[in-house]
Amino acid sequence: MTPRRLFLIATFAVVLSALGFGIARARDVPQVATGFVASLVCAETFVSGIDPATVLTETTDAMPGTRLLTSVMTMQVNRTARDVTVSLLGIGRSHAVYRDGLGCTLDHGEGIAGLTVPPGEHAPALLPAIAPPSSVAPATPELADALDRAFAEPDAPPFRHTHAVVVVKDGRVIAERYANGYGIDTPLLGFSATKSVTAALIGILVREHQLAPHDPAPVAAWQNPDDPRHAITIDQLLRHTAGIALGSSLEASLSSALEPVNRMQYVENDMAAFAESVPLATAPGAVWNYHDGNYLILSQLIGNASGGTPDRALRFAQHELFGPLGMNNVILQVDAAGTIVGSGQMLASARDWARFGLLYLNDGVIGGKRILPEGWVDYSAAPTRGAFVGYGAGFWTNRDDSFGARHRIARGWPRDAFFAKGTMGQYVIVIPSEHLVIARFGRTVNWPLGADGASELVRDVVKATKGMKVAERE
Repeated sequence: MTPRRLFLIATFAVVLSALGFGIARARDVPQVATGFVASLVCAETFVSGIDPATVLTETTDAMPGTRLLTSVMTMQVNRTARDVTVSLLGIGRSHAVYRDGLGCTLDHGEGIAGLTVPPGEHAPALLPAIAPPSSVAPATPELADALDRAFAEPDAPPFRHTHAVVVVKDGRVIAERYANGYGIDTPLLGFSATKSVTAALIGILVREHQLAPHDPAPVAAWQNPDDPRHAITIDQLLRHTAGIALGSSLEASLSSALEPVNRMQYVENDMAAFAESVPLATAPGAVWNYHDGNYLILSQLIGNASGGTPDRALRFAQHELFGPLGMNNVILQVDAAGTIVGSGQMLASARDWARFGLLYLNDGVIGGKRILPEGWVDYSAAPTRGAFVGYGAGFWTNRDDSFGARHRIARGWPRDAFFAKGTMGQYVIVIPSEHLVIARFGRTVNWPLGADGASELVRDVVKATKGMKVAERE
């Protein structure tokens, strides 16, 4: 080992020690860091078609402190084998593999569950076309100005790296724009905006009477009545109040690599099984704590209820949600065990993300058919006690007096707005009072608040579309 490598490892260990993290948790960091990079670069290279160097640079810009790690990583992108291998100082190595129709999966050396990609939905979409095949120029100068500001880069960091904006009014796209290298059909990684899609799939199962929000979650590992996790409900998993001791998924930074939830995502083969094995930190329903483990467990429940195999879970999502909405550029990625990673691994075009928002704008009804159970949209947007960011059941929300809601409303968001949100600037914003859906995707630092320009975009679009009458479809 070279002196430089020894120095970097020693420095890294000192930093972790100074931060107060134990050796056991620090041991996972190289695998978590390389796993995150390998998974992300693989997906955005082979699914989205983005240059891998750009992916790494923009992501490093958006995650404070990670340059300490990425500067000493070695990344190999094999376009023939369609895989990505990332190593860190010889102490961590991760390998992500692309498969047609399934996106990328981390291969930890124990094999990846074989899957058959379900056939596409051939029945006509229930949601009519929301735009012509070509990109829609802003309908007014005011909307053009709003998009100009959304894509404008500041003179100094933090940069926005806005990739796509789509504005839908009264069911029609009235403005959209894409960064160089992105387009109408480019699948965009939603990160935790995926949680809102998982919540919708749970809603469909509730409509079908296969699950009930306030019943104990039917997790096999929790069936012993003496197990305190036996009391955890679907509602508590959706709202992040289940109490499972996995740390937090709220931040994207160097220190977040030490959270147990990231071991689940980047070290474990079977993410849901790992999440279900973890003890409680707090009593179910007592404390709000946002982490991805809740939604991996929900993903497994979706799989169980839709037929018990990964193939059937993917077919269920396609047949019951994506097909009816006309979402034709969607990839749901899975873990090595074949479970959909419903916490943050869906890619879809910006228009498809906007179509998903329209389902919620239309109270869960598309083309006269009820997709979500009656009342599910209001339930999803109803605030969770103790959620300081303003969070409902799978969606962030302005419908309370939380710090997050007050912060957004003070900057021009309507009070009735609720939204799917992913780290580093992914949004699908639903504003019923304005008949608006706004999809914004990019790669922007989470802190300081507002660096992604989402509040200005919402404010500008609401102002620009007041009283606008959108032409009827031909």
